Amino acid sequence: MKQKNIETILYSTIGVVVMFAVLLAFYVVTSAFKDRIDLTAEKAFTLSPGTTKILGKLESRVTIRFYCTQDDTAVPPSLRTYAQHIEDLLAEYQQAAKGKIVLEKLDPKPDSDAEDSARLDGIEGQATSPFGGDKIYMGLVVSMLDEKVALPWLPPDRERLLEYDLSRAIARVVNPTPAVIGIMSELPVFGSTPNPMMRQMGQNESEPWTFVSELKKDFTVKEVPMTASKIDDDIRVLLVVHPRDISETAQYAIDQFVLRGGKLLAFLDPHAYFDQKHDQMAQVLGESSGQSSLDKLLKGWGLDMDINKVAADMTFAGHNPQSGAAMPTVLVLDKNGINNDDIVTSQIDNLVMPFAGVFTGKPADGLKETVLIHTSDQSELVEGLTASMATEQILKEFKPSNIDYALAVRLAGKFKTAFPDGPPKASKDEKEETNNPAAQAQLKDSKADGAVILVGDSDMLNDQVCVRVQSILGYRMVQPMNGNLNLVQSFVEQLAGDSDLISLRSRASLNRPFTRLKNMEAKAGEEWKDKLKTLEAQKSETERKISELQSSKPGNDQRFILSPEQQKELENYQKAVADVNKDLKSVRKKLRQETDALEFWTKVVNIGAMPALVAVTGIVLAIVKRKRTAAK
Repeated sequence: MKQKNIETILYSTIGVVVMFAVLLAFYVVTSAFKDRIDLTAEKAFTLSPGTTKILGKLESRVTIRFYCTQDDTAVPPSLRTYAQHIEDLLAEYQQAAKGKIVLEKLDPKPDSDAEDSARLDGIEGQATSPFGGDKIYMGLVVSMLDEKVALPWLPPDRERLLEYDLSRAIARVVNPTPAVIGIMSELPVFGSTPNPMMRQMGQNESEPWTFVSELKKDFTVKEVPMTASKIDDDIRVLLVVHPRDISETAQYAIDQFVLRGGKLLAFLDPHAYFDQKHDQMAQVLGESSGQSSLDKLLKGWGLDMDINKVAADMTFAGHNPQSGAAMPTVLVLDKNGINNDDIVTSQIDNLVMPFAGVFTGKPADGLKETVLIHTSDQSELVEGLTASMATEQILKEFKPSNIDYALAVRLAGKFKTAFPDGPPKASKDEKEETNNPAAQAQLKDSKADGAVILVGDSDMLNDQVCVRVQSILGYRMVQPMNGNLNLVQSFVEQLAGDSDLISLRSRASLNRPFTRLKNMEAKAGEEWKDKLKTLEAQKSETERKISELQSSKPGNDQRFILSPEQQKELENYQKAVADVNKDLKSVRKKLRQETDALEFWTKVVNIGAMPALVAVTGIVLAIVKRKRTAAK
């Protein structure tokens, strides 16, 4: 018996040692492999392919200095969790860059060298209270050689865009030269100089449109004539704003520009209000001068835009500032009409698009379409000529199509020429130009992935729509009224940056909301709404009947005294109110019970599931071991 116990102890000891050796060998072998598996549904811990490509192209070391306050008493718990998320992401970058990224973590305590370094790098601290005190730091700076890009503060509300911001900063230090942006337009976006006669009559030189002035702060901006037969090679992004009456030769120039790697941002318009305003003769003749498209190019890309139709939407209808009447053709869009999952539009929460056109059709082979802005399903298409003049008629005859029309789209992928039969024949004036397109070797398709963004409105860029301009002490002060200006800046910034930035997705949030609970609340809200609708209908009917009975009474001396019939109607209404309130209380009580039950069982599963699993596993192993011992 004693010998058997010694053997059991010996075998157990040897088994433990062997298990330890196996685990140690497994760790040594697996530690050589750096691949990890992201098991989250949203791939929250996986870098986008665009980021991986940017990091793979690094030839020199990039330094990232992350300034973060480590004092737990000064940093709120939510920010501490967010700071850990940032560190995890930086670790992902460091691993994916394979030694090309040097990560430095600094705690800028008050009066420390780290705080001085943060100030030199342009990192700003945020006050913990409105009365001053110590500041919290949570920013980073990306540098390579003499180039530096700082992200002074990393706000938690941009967590989904954190990867994009960081990848963009890396791309900027790698390619610091400002991109050249070309602007081609029929509108006076660069300002205008009046002729001598108009100057004598008091007309002054007009300022460039605000979006042009803002782009000049970050990019080199060049004006491209509407008659251009070739887009300059140094232009990285071409803005085409309301290309009214554009020739096929100019469209061919844009076609070849896209095929050789240029990025296109086009603001087209079936009813350009501010163009019509400057073309009075067309209005007298009953014509619509404010129509523009890139018909040849759109057809080649598989899309279409009806230049005779504009979108009308009751959900996003604007209102006349004088009368307050609804204007369904002046779209005032909120986040429900903006793609919140795309990098370029995720931070835009409101837009104004007057008399916008829509894009239809299916993208050509090799192209992927992403809808960036769209109408609601309570929309329809109306004639452009009546869009601004027959609002009452549109409201009266409105019939929703139950279609979410695309107001802005992005096409990405391999583009093919829209001129498969060769360059268009140049006109007599175009033949005299030195840059004759026929003399250039035609490109049939793009070698690398390209990108084109199409927007169905140009009025949204006009200062009267997107900004409020004031003159204070002789200075021109500009204040944005909506997200229009921010949108065009975001479009250009993305297209002008590294091409791989376009493929970046917004990262999934690490916060996991209770979607089932939200659905329950939404369902209860619908029941509540139905009850309230019933109550409002009964109230209106009761008031109508009381009014009818009151008007039928002879004389005015008892106008405010209720008759028996009126008293009965009022009692019926009060009874209906009581019944509805009782039902509403029942709905709230049922929702509260279901919510409490869901919360309770969620806690039970989260807290008790793992211990229960371990306990069950232990019991099963004990039973199995006991049976084996008994069998011996």
